[in-house]
Amino acid sequence: MPSIVLIIISVVLSACGQVAMKMGASSLTSNNDMLLLKFLHYFTNLPIMVGLALYGLSAFIWIAALEKVQLSYAYPMAALGYVLVAVLSFLIFNEPLSLTRIVGLAIIVVGVVVISQS
Repeated sequence: MPSIVLIIISVVLSACGQVAMKMGASSLTSNNDMLLLKFLHYFTNLPIMVGLALYGLSAFIWIAALEKVQLSYAYPMAALGYVLVAVLSFLIFNEPLSLTRIVGLAIIVVGVVVISQS
């Protein structure tokens, strides 16, 4: 599989993991400050566990990509995760996507395109 495809799959899985963890975090109701109880709530929350699993899968695919390309080429492409998370947050959680954020996200995309041409 081409390295760019592996990178994109890794970024998408990572972004989906963020969304899943946000879903899980939003459903938590415990205000307990005890760290052990917090961990128990986290690890018994299905969306959080799905998010962590997606992160793990993303990491394995990322490593497969790094076998084929330079880190200095691959890592900037991970910034596409910021763009994807912002768009998914807007679509799923109705989070605001201001003009300033859109401009910033566009700059990230342009930067990734420039780097991918090298």
